[in-house]
Amino acid sequence: MEEKMEEKKYDVLKLENQLCFPLYACSREIIKRYKPHLDKLDLTYTQYIAMMVMWERRQVNVKELGECLYLDSGTLTPLLKKMEQKGYVARARSEKDERNLIVTVTDAGMALRDKALDIPAAIGSCINLSPDEATTLYQILYKILHTEYEDQF
Repeated sequence: MEEKMEEKKYDVLKLENQLCFPLYACSREIIKRYKPHLDKLDLTYTQYIAMMVMWERRQVNVKELGECLYLDSGTLTPLLKKMEQKGYVARARSEKDERNLIVTVTDAGMALRDKALDIPAAIGSCINLSPDEATTLYQILYKILHTEYEDQF
């Protein structure tokens, strides 16, 4: 009996008891489903979400872009370099403050927007959730993203 109690304390370390694992696995699976659609646009998933911000804002500084995408500058810098090489964005130092790097979507980058219009519906059709379930999941995920981590140590 005592041995079972001792073993039970390790239940918290079982993969099946982790919230993080299904979030991680679902994220990977959904990104995999995006790949064939994004290959047609010559975009990775991370480039695609960056382009969504660019289509909406047209111009943004790198720090703001990182905040929108939950990405650090170490990830953004090579991402933006590749997107600039493809002709989708242009990067330039701010005239007001040279420490700020401004990213501007190009005409070629804007042209991708029309080509991407069908992607959300295509992805939505391969995810088995009702509209209400999708809305609830969206709200829960953003609740997690917006929860401030408080240092408890």
